[in-house]
Amino acid sequence: MAPLADFILKYVPLPSVPYHYTHYVRGQTPLSTQTAVFSALVTYIVTVFSIREFMKDKAPMKLNTLFQIHNIILSVGSGLLLALMVEEVVPIWWKHGLFHAMCSDDAWTPRLEFYYIITYYTKYMELIDTVFLAIKKKPLAFLHVFHHSATALLCYTQLNGKTSVSWVPITLNLSVHVLMYYYYYATAGGKKIWWKKYLTTMQIAQFIIDLFAVYFGTYSYYAANHFPKLPHLGTCAGTEGAAVFGCALLTSYLGLFINFYIQTYKKPAATKKAVANGNGVPNGTA
Repeated sequence: MAPLADFILKYVPLPSVPYHYTHYVRGQTPLSTQTAVFSALVTYIVTVFSIREFMKDKAPMKLNTLFQIHNIILSVGSGLLLALMVEEVVPIWWKHGLFHAMCSDDAWTPRLEFYYIITYYTKYMELIDTVFLAIKKKPLAFLHVFHHSATALLCYTQLNGKTSVSWVPITLNLSVHVLMYYYYYATAGGKKIWWKKYLTTMQIAQFIIDLFAVYFGTYSYYAANHFPKLPHLGTCAGTEGAAVFGCALLTSYLGLFINFYIQTYKKPAATKKAVANGNGVPNGTA
């Protein structure tokens, strides 16, 4: 049973849509081909850097109301998707165990596939974050641009590969996004939020758990299908290419976010301490 999903289907007047909008059909579902995906991501990169060039000799724009609307939609939307996925996954986990929930073909249910599609599309909506940064004349950090574009590509590859472990990184990502986009919404309205530092900590913890899950699933697949003498619990659903790409990209995320944490929170604190002890100088004075 999925009470929230059933409630929405029963009481919310949803329009009737073709099959390929609620199920992933490569080449028919929007943004389901390499050409479409890479075209969208190239357009994103060209757009944000063009805006940055255009804004060079202009005053930054605040657009706080639009920025708050964008962020509250993403925060609430992430919470709704998270609730829908949890109520779909938990009964599978409860009935068949964690390995089945992570690795069985049966764990890729029609409802989860639809939720994955919606999550995938939100990654393109999140690209608007960078547009706001460019209009506000904020720095376009490599981590920000890379993470946003690569995550859309990651979701695309996992939909193509039907990796049954997908719900693990997605639900963790949605959990972080509920708080992260609320943070952006609140601070744009002038609120002082003390837990910004812990958002980065949560993201790092998220990637560590992600890597345990995806490396375990990938190991299970390769052990069961190519090295059966190795200890394993069975194969794991999904294509080899999608699994390897997911492992590689999530590993890069962990490294980049750890580096961001060090550069943002550790080095400034160390510099301030050195200055206070007379062993250094503030940034920009030498």
